[in-house]
Amino acid sequence: MPDRETDPQSVRLSKLIDLERIGVDPYPSSWEVTDSAADLVEAFEDEGEDIECRIAGRVVTVRRHGKTTFFHVADRSGRVQAYLRQDELGDAYRLVDHLDIGDFVGVAGHLFRTRTGEITVRVREAVLLAKALRPLPFGKLVESEDGDRAYHRVVDREFRYRQRYADLAVRPEARGVFERRSQIIRYLRDELENRGFLEVETPVLQPVYGGATARPFVTHHQALGVPLYLRIADELYLKRCIVGGLERVYEVAKDFRNEGIDRFHSPEFTMLEFYQAYADYEDFMVLAEELLVGLVGEVTGGAEITYQGRSVDVTPPWPRLGFLNALADHGVAVDDLSRTALVAEAAQHEIEISEQEREGKILEALFDHLVEPTLEGPVFVIDHPRLTSPLAKAHPRDPRLVERFEAYLFGREWANAFSELNDPRDQRRRLEDQAELAAAGDLEAPNVVDEDFLRALEYGMPPTAGMGIGIDRLVMFLTDQPAIRDVILFPALRPEEGRVENEGES
Repeated sequence: MPDRETDPQSVRLSKLIDLERIGVDPYPSSWEVTDSAADLVEAFEDEGEDIECRIAGRVVTVRRHGKTTFFHVADRSGRVQAYLRQDELGDAYRLVDHLDIGDFVGVAGHLFRTRTGEITVRVREAVLLAKALRPLPFGKLVESEDGDRAYHRVVDREFRYRQRYADLAVRPEARGVFERRSQIIRYLRDELENRGFLEVETPVLQPVYGGATARPFVTHHQALGVPLYLRIADELYLKRCIVGGLERVYEVAKDFRNEGIDRFHSPEFTMLEFYQAYADYEDFMVLAEELLVGLVGEVTGGAEITYQGRSVDVTPPWPRLGFLNALADHGVAVDDLSRTALVAEAAQHEIEISEQEREGKILEALFDHLVEPTLEGPVFVIDHPRLTSPLAKAHPRDPRLVERFEAYLFGREWANAFSELNDPRDQRRRLEDQAELAAAGDLEAPNVVDEDFLRALEYGMPPTAGMGIGIDRLVMFLTDQPAIRDVILFPALRPEEGRVENEGES
């Protein structure tokens, strides 16, 4: 058990109790802020000294020199130094005896430049806004010839994911990732709005899951007395909107799939799906190029993305690669798509296939193993097998195929689009086939036919194109983050076996 006299949390708690004993509220309700750290530095450079200011933020450094104290206050824009003198603050100066790194403070005063050249607030008012009872892993900042370097920082990714609040507090680069994420989503929204798309909201809890093949999360609605599923995709409800006359719709939504977790997959993830009447997958290939080119320009100022040391230029037009042609180029015989033939192909390439997996899953396994790692991109993989695409329109020149594409970057799919199937008779047959797969043990196939969706199609849906973009994966590429959990604020993790106390590298 830690010594209460030396344990950092106990020391901080003692300071808090002392503050309350002398009548200082360590958690006041508010404090007026008129400036940010970055704005103050810019204003001083433009206007000179004696600029009045009121800022607030965390204390990130403290240096005491008898009756004077320097500390840095950091807000979301940066940090600025504060200078306190006992003879100017009187009793208020006792705050510094109770101050710790990580505390939130507010300071008011005027700007000046110290003898070392640093822009500083000469403080006439200092207020504790929130006492931090747990030390943050700020690390040690050491000045060097090529700029400040931080040591003893948090390097344990597990700690960063579990205690994202601490990660954000001490690593500006982590905050930058999520600011960039917001910028990316905002750009995509604005682009779709400018093209006449309407943002809509569809149910997260669904009586029948569909729109993709994935194992769902199951819950129970107490009042209705029925099982419900967390959606695995937005597709079927967005198509209902097209039936209803909302000709261009989109949704930025959380989807949920009860599947494995790895660098590129999370059970809770963000998708952008959008649908446009009177368009097909050819139109959406052009749209995909335009969206990514514009987005890369917005984020990087150019046409190149660098991800984990690899760079690609996204300038269109992008190559188009047929799904079966790509498999054929890797030695797979695609003339016979029977299960027997595909199982033999998988065995030849040492790919394990379970008894429950049907032709479509085997084709996808072959593609993922042989072709996907070679797709540095940007590239469209087009004309997928009908066996893998139950919601896409049949290809007019080859009944084995559908009008579908996937867009790839760095060997990973980031967008998926179809010419949407709008014949309710064909759609019923395909959904019934999916239900048969579920009955045979396929945990990812929808287990019942969505009769309401079929009823909607029977009212008539115009020719329509639809696309889904994996926001998390796209953010990974545009922020150069190695894992999907680096771009999700609070990712799903296994329960903690004990308290995580990693506060950095020692």
